[in-house]
Amino acid sequence: MLDFTLIIKIGVIGIVTIILDKVLKSGGRDDYATMVNFAGIIIILMMITTLVIKLFSSIQTLVNF
Repeated sequence: MLDFTLIIKIGVIGIVTIILDKVLKSGGRDDYATMVNFAGIIIILMMITTLVIKLFSSIQTLVNF
């Protein structure tokens, strides 16, 4: 079962990334805004990677009996 706290964490990271992006772009720091966006994407991908690894291991145990 999917943990709902993970969904909330991903949503919070997305909202914080959007807010930082808007603040940095309004301040004329477009390069920093891009780096914040990349950092947010990487953090979310690392969180999802653990779930994908768990999924593949459970499928492997199901197939191997």
